Amino acid sequence: MTRSDFERVLNNSAQVALLMVGAVAIVAVLSIGKVIIAPIMLAIVVGMMFGPLADMLERRGIRPALSAAVVVLVLLALISAAAALFIGPLSEWVKRGPALWENLQSQLSGLKQPLAALGAIQDQLKSAMGGDAAVTVQVQDGGPVTDIAMMAPNLLADMMLFLAGLYFFLATRHHLRFSVLSLFFSRRLRWRAAHVFHDVETKVSKFLLTATLINLGVGVATTLVTFAIGLPSPLLWGALAFIMNFIPYVGQAVMFAILFAVGLGTQTTAVGIILPVVAYAAINLAADQVIFPHLVGKALTLNPFIIFVSIAFWLWLWGPVGGFVAVPSLLVLQSLMMNIFPSTAKVPQLVQRKIEAMQAADAAALEASAAEAKAVALAKVEAKAEAKAEVEEAKAAAQDARAEAQLAQVEAREATANAALESQAAAQTPASEILAAAAVVLPKPRRRQRKPAIPAQS
Repeated sequence: MTRSDFERVLNNSAQVALLMVGAVAIVAVLSIGKVIIAPIMLAIVVGMMFGPLADMLERRGIRPALSAAVVVLVLLALISAAAALFIGPLSEWVKRGPALWENLQSQLSGLKQPLAALGAIQDQLKSAMGGDAAVTVQVQDGGPVTDIAMMAPNLLADMMLFLAGLYFFLATRHHLRFSVLSLFFSRRLRWRAAHVFHDVETKVSKFLLTATLINLGVGVATTLVTFAIGLPSPLLWGALAFIMNFIPYVGQAVMFAILFAVGLGTQTTAVGIILPVVAYAAINLAADQVIFPHLVGKALTLNPFIIFVSIAFWLWLWGPVGGFVAVPSLLVLQSLMMNIFPSTAKVPQLVQRKIEAMQAADAAALEASAAEAKAVALAKVEAKAEAKAEVEEAKAAAQDARAEAQLAQVEAREATANAALESQAAAQTPASEILAAAAVVLPKPRRRQRKPAIPAQS
């Protein structure tokens, strides 16, 4: 390794270390300041969702401060309506808590023996590993009501901070954009920054509005299905499905567990217990795989694994608020990457083209294999037909040979019979007739004439 290569490696390592230190510092700041940063971040995300409504009011001549107040009041009305929907069913379920617990115990009574067996195995393992120490049980004072009372001031402070952040973001978002653009001296950089703002607002608002409409449809469908099945408080389960669907994967999993527990506590048959979960799964499958891609389009589709990692990170960092802002933060990061590095904007298109090319190649391969199988089948049929024709020809030739052999046998028999007749006739003919016939047939022998002798001369 030369000196220049070694310096290049050190430079790259220093840059990577600097990026890692910066990422750790950002995570530490977000974790330490989550009491303030989380409500403000949530306010920014919700403000992007309600930005088109504020723009529509401003186009009608309403000032930004007043339009922001209208949006905040609309949001408060929606929150109040949701709270009103929740309070009645929740109070009813709190009253039914003991009866529901008894029903759950009766439903789970069949699991006592397996659990007891597992407990015996655990005790044996503890005794074998020397874990016979006494278990210390610590009883904490208070209860759920005390915890809620202790959390109420914090929740109220977060709510006030969120509403204030939402109002000031909507009222001053244009000034904030102009202030950020004024920091860039180059026209090209200003244009790119403006494009980033527009892209982020468009993507986040489109995603959140579409997700809200789809989640509302999921909530309504869940309400109707639970009402048709016979679960109590169907409005509560529909509202929970609407809220939980804003947190992909995790929210659906929580909703599955809730519906299973409710079915286990209120239904008596296995079909009645499983049916709410199956119905909710079918509703989510139709919403996520059919309706959402059709409405949002391919431009806002993200890798499911990246979405899951983002949700897990933000839930670990900020709890439920982090789960809500996980996907919008991914959209913001995607817009920043595509505008800072323009070459990455074509990556989804290239990937899509590659996928389409692979699908076309697979389809062509399937067609080729089908054509090959068809040709092989036709060849087999033709070979069978040819073999059958050859067999028929061989059978015909065999029949002809058999007929000729039979004819030869007949002729041979006739010749044998004629020869036998002739020999028999020859045996019955007299000798005189035979001699006469022979005399007639044979010519008479000629007598030899002698020449006269020539006298000798003296």
